[in-house]
Order: sequence, then structure tokens, then C-alpha cells
Amino acid sequence: MVVRRLKVSGMAVYPFILVQKPTDAHDPVIIRHETIHMKQAEELFIIPFYLLYLLNYLFNLYKYRNHDQAYLNIVFEREAYRCERDSTYLQHRRLWAWRFYFK
Repeated sequence: MVVRRLKVSGMAVYPFILVQKPTDAHDPVIIRHETIHMKQAEELFIIPFYLLYLLNYLFNLYKYRNHDQAYLNIVFEREAYRCERDSTYLQHRRLWAWRFYFK
């Protein structure tokens, strides 16, 4: 779904993947990154995923005192960024794989 006022290239809001531009909807890296978030949300039964995501961000914001560092160190984002370029990742991804990305 294209949302032109979106401030980022892509965003997963279960069950939708939102993108800023029509071309982003065909970018395999963006789509894979957001699909990883969909898998994370599904395995945590959706609402707990978003609560854990927010709590991890707030903890990181306190720890790093910087929005960008806090965001990039969310365990869910660490998995998604690390694996977004692997075209086979979603086929062999383990259940709760994000747990291996805690620092």
C-alpha cells in the first residue's frame, strides 16, 4: 500500500506493508525487511510485538540518548537489517530468530 506522506521507505503495520513510493513496492530489500517484521509480529501474536518494539526503543533511547541509535538497536530492526539482503532468509528463518540479536 503506497502512503506518499510516509516519512520512511517502508513500514510494517500488520497486516499491511506501507511504502512511500510506488517503486518501493517492488524493491525486494524493502519488502523483505518489512516481511521479516510481519513474521516477528505473527510469532508474538501482533500486539505484544508492537509493545516489545516500543519498550525496546524506549530502553535504547534512554541508553543511547539518540533516536537513530535507539532505532537501529531495536532487536527486531537488527534482525531485519542484518537479513534484508538474503533472498532465501525467510525460507530458512528460525522461529523467534530476533532473540539472537540482543546486544
